[in-house]
Amino acid sequence: MEQVIFKFKSKLWVYAGPSAWHFLSVPKKLSGELKNRYNDRTRGFGSLPVKIKIGDTQWRTSIFPDSKTSTYLLPVKLAVRKKENIFEGSMVSC
Repeated sequence: MEQVIFKFKSKLWVYAGPSAWHFLSVPKKLSGELKNRYNDRTRGFGSLPVKIKIGDTQWRTSIFPDSKTSTYLLPVKLAVRKKENIFEGSMVSC
């Protein structure tokens, strides 16, 4: 399978729910492109498997569609946030 690289910037935010999940919102235009291009590869909850790189940290995860914003959401785990020194409100390049 061909590897395609997409880059974007987004501000890290915290989900206002019972758990403190941290997310980056994939920009709307890119989210639409990903949905159109890879809709046949979705998994549970409409998620798409991805390989992400922030700073020097790379990992495999999934992005999840958010119907309220028509974007995909990228969860950013604590280990990555600590290693890359990012926190709520940080502008992050992926």
